[in-house]
Amino acid sequence: QVQLVESGGGLVQPGGSLRLSCAASGFGLQYWNIGWFRQAPGKERERVACISSSGSTNYADSVKGRFTISRDNAMNRSWLQMNSLKLEDTAVYYCARQFGTTCSATTAFGSWGQGTQVTVSS
Repeated sequence: QVQLVESGGGLVQPGGSLRLSCAASGFGLQYWNIGWFRQAPGKERERVACISSSGSTNYADSVKGRFTISRDNAMNRSWLQMNSLKLEDTAVYYCARQFGTTCSATTAFGSWGQGTQVTVSS
């Protein structure tokens, strides 16, 4: 059974850090691009970061320089390191997969996890 499970969310003060984890099971991560997405209440889901199967990364402008995406194929995991968190980073964060070597549109991603809540509040 293909599954992606996110963890690591929580409540953090502005300026703080969190590290989210995406654990994959039922398939080998090495052939898949992994995207991290978020959805805040009343807003559309947006992609914040993606790492291709070859290791190339890209980020939304809103998180560049603050978030870092990584992966370990041997561990079948991806992580999203989030630093200098802002109030507007509050959202449910999801990971998803896309087969291939180049990250593309959100609609190309599937096998969504259940999400993990990140709340940035003072």
